[in-house]
Amino acid sequence: MKVLRLLWPWFAQRRRSLAGALLLAILTLAFGMGLLSVAGWFLTAAFLAGASISFDLFAPSALVRGLAFLRIASRYGERVVGHSATLDLLADIRGTVFARIMRLSPAQLAGYQGGDLVARLVGDIDALDTLFLQVIAPILTAVIMGLVFSLVLGAQVHVLGWLVFGAMLIGVCAVPYLLARRARAPGNDAQQASARARTLIHSAIAGHVDMVVFGVQVQAQARFGSAVAQLSHARDRLSAIGSMGQLAQQLAAGFCVLALLYGGLQAFTVQEINGPVWVGLLLGVLGLFEVLGPLMRGSARLGPAAAAAVRVRSVLDEPVALADVASPLSLPESGAIGLSGLRYGYPSMGGLAVLDGIDLQIEAGERLAIVGASGCGKSTLLSLLMRVFDPTQGTVSYGGTPISQVRQAQLHTRFALLSQSSPVFLGTLRSNLLIGCPTADEAQLWRALENARLAEFAHSLEDGLDAWVGESGHSLSVGQARRLCLARVLLSPAAVWLLDEPTAGLDEPAQLSFFNDLAAAARGKTVVLVTHAGFPSTAVDRVLRLEDGVLMPV
Repeated sequence: MKVLRLLWPWFAQRRRSLAGALLLAILTLAFGMGLLSVAGWFLTAAFLAGASISFDLFAPSALVRGLAFLRIASRYGERVVGHSATLDLLADIRGTVFARIMRLSPAQLAGYQGGDLVARLVGDIDALDTLFLQVIAPILTAVIMGLVFSLVLGAQVHVLGWLVFGAMLIGVCAVPYLLARRARAPGNDAQQASARARTLIHSAIAGHVDMVVFGVQVQAQARFGSAVAQLSHARDRLSAIGSMGQLAQQLAAGFCVLALLYGGLQAFTVQEINGPVWVGLLLGVLGLFEVLGPLMRGSARLGPAAAAAVRVRSVLDEPVALADVASPLSLPESGAIGLSGLRYGYPSMGGLAVLDGIDLQIEAGERLAIVGASGCGKSTLLSLLMRVFDPTQGTVSYGGTPISQVRQAQLHTRFALLSQSSPVFLGTLRSNLLIGCPTADEAQLWRALENARLAEFAHSLEDGLDAWVGESGHSLSVGQARRLCLARVLLSPAAVWLLDEPTAGLDEPAQLSFFNDLAAAARGKTVVLVTHAGFPSTAVDRVLRLEDGVLMPV
């Protein structure tokens, strides 16, 4: 039920395609049962008729061929429509989960291990694909066609109709329920082990150099081997449960066949039913119980699906740390930045104030440098200006408008941030730069690289701006990656640039050149610069020192 509750909103969105897949599944089973029943009746009747010229061979044989072609066509349609609907469903879920992840605060993201969110976004959502194709559709198909067939059978031999329908209900309700209960624990173990293995792979790739340097590859392999062994053991248990379901299917079908043989024989003896119809109904039962095959496999996979649903739901249930107000104000195009009574303390530090009563006015177009010891709260101050999180007390305003009262999307068009952890994204130099300004032309891209002191390197590459930088910029040095992130911010049309250690990774001459060019590059922009590097006095208009949670002039 947890899986169904999670997926229900997306089922409702895709109801038409899912209903089409269900209809095709019903038709496929109906044509299959009809094919077996007509073939059984035809062969038996032809055998009993012998060489009688009064027996019509052509109509039944044409019907058999027609049903065979219809079954093939409906099966093909069912697979195409059903899998397409399921893939669309998973895509919808991934889009929603990814959007929720994007709204998590840094503190919330820190609660997940590296690679865990990827595991939830990929592996856990993949585990949900069984619910419709292998559980819901087979159950509904079996109930509908079981009822229809039981009515037909009951019209011939009353008690046998009830018996087959009762057996079908047990097969589609009781047995899957029991299998799902037994699969709950190994399913949870499988999803946890799979997520742990993905996390270990992610950590090993990210920290490969350090692992080699410190010689801990053996320990890493042992941890990964333990996770894989746990996953293998859990899947073996799930496979055994699935086999039990297949056994239950065969036993139910065998019971109904034996009952139909015995009951049909009694009815045949008293001439309630003739031989060809008896054989046709007998083969029809075998066709009916074919639908239980995917259901038994799907029921065994409900354990992992339920565990996956819990892990996905935990992401969707994460509270939005910074929600937009119901009636947001409009943010002016430009204006002064005002900080009033600003206080902030990290919850992990018991609320100890890092910033303690800051009052500051930064005029539009002003270039301000903030210096101070490492860990004094300079980066925290920039995050508050960008509204990465809200202050414990006090307000931040832009053009007289509190930034907590505006839409965050609009705020991010006015402010651009270069943090100490700004990433290089998978792609090319060009695609990374265009994140800062999607409409930038070639000349603007090269000018931004020039200001970031990366143009010479880009010119040396065979593909220039279209050179591939790889995942996390692995083809770039640390300094080059940092300069690319800086160029992306310099390209931004935002009115305010928040630069956290912008010259990290640059040598001293390059640092000096950057600061000398800052006034020209940032003409008309408001710049808040956090740095440990030395800079010429002409680079900024004002310098403040952050110490003991307060700002003081230098």
